[in-house]
Amino acid sequence: MVRKAAVPTASNGSYLQGQPNGRLPSLDSGQPAQEQKVVLKKKVTLLRGISIIIGTIIGAGIFISPKGILKNTGSVGMSLTVWTVCGILSLFGALCYAELGTCIKKSGGHYTYILEAFGPLPAFVRVWVELLIIRPAATAVISLAFGRYILEPFFMQCEIPELAIKLITAVGITLVMVLNSTSVSWSARIQIFLTFCKLVAILIIIVPGVIQLIKGETRHFKNAFAGNDASVMGLPLAFYSGMYAYSGWFYLNFVTEEVENPEKNIPLAICISMIIVTVGYVLTNVAYFTTISAGELLLSKAVAVTFAERLMGNFSLAVPVFVALSCFGSMNGGIFAVSRMFFVASREGHLPEILSMIHVRKHTPLPAVIVLHPLTMIMLFNGDLYSLLNFLSFARWLFIGLVVAGLIYLRYKRPDMPRPFKVPLFIPALFSFTCLFMVALSLYSDPVNTGIGFAITLTGVPAYYLFIVWDKKPKWFRKKAERDGDVQPEEEKALG
Repeated sequence: MVRKAAVPTASNGSYLQGQPNGRLPSLDSGQPAQEQKVVLKKKVTLLRGISIIIGTIIGAGIFISPKGILKNTGSVGMSLTVWTVCGILSLFGALCYAELGTCIKKSGGHYTYILEAFGPLPAFVRVWVELLIIRPAATAVISLAFGRYILEPFFMQCEIPELAIKLITAVGITLVMVLNSTSVSWSARIQIFLTFCKLVAILIIIVPGVIQLIKGETRHFKNAFAGNDASVMGLPLAFYSGMYAYSGWFYLNFVTEEVENPEKNIPLAICISMIIVTVGYVLTNVAYFTTISAGELLLSKAVAVTFAERLMGNFSLAVPVFVALSCFGSMNGGIFAVSRMFFVASREGHLPEILSMIHVRKHTPLPAVIVLHPLTMIMLFNGDLYSLLNFLSFARWLFIGLVVAGLIYLRYKRPDMPRPFKVPLFIPALFSFTCLFMVALSLYSDPVNTGIGFAITLTGVPAYYLFIVWDKKPKWFRKKAERDGDVQPEEEKALG
């Protein structure tokens, strides 16, 4: 099932099947295996990198329910302040990942950086909980939003049947998996198109909002900081909601080996994307408040629809379509990126060997993409998705904080490491403190769910010693692991 020894990797992405410099002969070539390599090609340009980041950050939330911050701050002015500050803090985190992505030129994101800084055990725990629970549940949740809003124009006068939503959701998930298995180029092109649709949707809200401001519609901004005072717990929870809304800035680091000129394009893509998203989020909220009061926003089930109905009439029917496209973009970007984490973890010997296989003609990590399909379907039809995500929401910030702390550690452990892009030390220090604050807030505000999530995460520790470290496995266990993990040359060719 899982190989024992971790295999060291190189930054050029030249691995196949977890072996150093793993190679396959071309199917239509007479050349020996030693002369050709099957690798993930560098097809992620600057524009494609920007589309991956923006396309995964912007989901349905900003259009449907951007109320978590307002609810916990109690005033329009404070909510806009928190949106801005969370954008700046997220930019700080993204800049830390930009440094890591330019000095550690390996795909895998969180997993790779934890492995480099702190070793195999915490890295395995990270990928273990991501593969089994976090990624399937998160994909199922955003996919359900896609299914609901793609059907909404057909069910304007009645409730959408839950079975219909799940069936359309299953079709959407399958389509994204097929797309990512078939072509990196087409997946990236579609991501660019979907990102363009998201930005158009945001502009459709911002432009009328600016026009409203020009007309003098500022009554909701008068005494902007007046209202219900934020409680001691309210303001931290508002920051928690804000940081969650910006999450997704780290996904480009999952595909570092496929980025053209990563020393230049990773920092550029991250900075451009975070500025666009922060400005877009703040201006979208400003636009909402030109037409909708704070109380109405909190009561609205779909804020963008309410806004569009008041200013654009029947054009509001287009909002569900844009939300569905936004969700599809988040699905596509997330699967494209996270499959590379599983690919790299397999290459390191931490997941079944077959997940490090590359399709010999399409040059996609086909098994690493497909493995998510059955797990996501199980979550979609049988899992309590929201409880699982609540259980494990703390894990995201725990491991991101660990990664950024690892950046500081590597500054002292490996001072001679080439760093084409380097951030001032106060930035990782401040951001790692922010992540620890988020984890502490999870423990304080919801100790039961956080405790359950912590227990689920810790199951990765015995799994590591059972599957990776333990040498004296029973013969039946070793034979099964060999059958699951070893792929013969004939099977390798079958991937083509």
